[in-house]
Amino acid sequence: MRRHNLLRSTPFRLALAFAVFFICAFLLAGVVTIDLIKRELDARYDNRTQELFHVISQSFSDSDIQDVIEATRVHIAATANKRDIFLLQTADGRVLAANIPATHVADGWSKRPGTDFGIPGDYAYRLFSGPVGSNRLVVGTNNEETDDLREIVFVSFGWASIVVIALAIGGGALIASRAQRRLDAVRDTMSRVSHGELAARIPLLGRGDDIDLMSADINVALERLAAAVESMRQVSSDIAHDLKTPLNHLKITLEEAKLKEEASGPVAGMLEAALAEADQINQTFEALLRIAQIEAGARKSRFTAVNLFEILVALADVYRSVAEDAGLTLKCELTPEAECIVLGDRELLTQMYANLIENAIRHCPPGAVIHVSILASGDKIITSVEDDGPGIPEEEHEKVFRRLYRLEKSRTSPGSGLGLSLVKAVADLHAAEIHFEDAGPGLRVIITFARLSGSSNSAA
Repeated sequence: MRRHNLLRSTPFRLALAFAVFFICAFLLAGVVTIDLIKRELDARYDNRTQELFHVISQSFSDSDIQDVIEATRVHIAATANKRDIFLLQTADGRVLAANIPATHVADGWSKRPGTDFGIPGDYAYRLFSGPVGSNRLVVGTNNEETDDLREIVFVSFGWASIVVIALAIGGGALIASRAQRRLDAVRDTMSRVSHGELAARIPLLGRGDDIDLMSADINVALERLAAAVESMRQVSSDIAHDLKTPLNHLKITLEEAKLKEEASGPVAGMLEAALAEADQINQTFEALLRIAQIEAGARKSRFTAVNLFEILVALADVYRSVAEDAGLTLKCELTPEAECIVLGDRELLTQMYANLIENAIRHCPPGAVIHVSILASGDKIITSVEDDGPGIPEEEHEKVFRRLYRLEKSRTSPGSGLGLSLVKAVADLHAAEIHFEDAGPGLRVIITFARLSGSSNSAA
């Protein structure tokens, strides 16, 4: 099977998209952080510059500028590499104390490059200028530390971005490849199924993630598909096997009738036998078509509130005399009718229980007892048809639901082998659970429905 290109895989593209989004968010956060740091540092340096200005200017008293000159020189001496600059000059521009050449600086805050003051380098100075008596004092601080810090942060974010990109792409590729292998397993399984390998199933890792859940759902669908195909194969085989005998009988009967007709003998009896065989064949095909229609769910549009109590009471009344004629006893154990409402098709439910009762009557010896019961328990309605006849071997419990399947001991009795198949189809249509139990002796067929809520006092 052709493998998917990793670069074109959805998991890898999602991982890559998330990585790009994360990197953009990371860079945006970095830019905002750097700007906030710069603003904070600039504010701190401005405060420091203003404090230096106030410290020097406050030394001016009684029009004595000498203290201001001394204070300015002290600060100049304490400053290395002209990190801070000072300029004290008279109104006519004469320098009283400074570590930079005389220059004009406007009052208030301003920003000037260091080259304006003969200071080499790319750093700028943040200046504050104001009067001190009749003189003018300029104090400035360069942005060397701010620029260095900004450069460090930019470099750090650059390397961090490279690491994040590498991890995002590498991790995305790893995660995507693992997810893609699981998706490839799904595609491989579906390809094998499409080529007729219906037993193929998607391996599950047991993690309970979305791929496992999807794979489990697909496996369930494949189970049903395999069961449906096997059912079709079984039906085809059983039709070929079970209808071969009546068709041969029909052919032989017609040939004998033809020979008798040529010999001027009576053929009415043979024609009636042929008609009976044809009717049996027609009934078999009608039953098969009915089961197919039920399994297709076409009857669900006719679902209404149905009282199972009423159905079983009516069937008990009808089949009690039939059972007595066969030497059997039909007993009923029924709860109040108001508790036994389900959503379903009354006609199909009636036919389902009729098939079960007829099967019990047909296969039980004289003297056997048949019990029909219904019980409402919580949100469930449990119904059963039980007899004390020969029962069904446990290994045959699932097989008897197959179309046209008949136990060896039942092949001499009338019937098509479709009764229990129809029962199973009706139960499945109504989402009911059906299973057999050994009644010791005999067989107990239990069918459990979900009770229709809010309709305990009405029925269809």
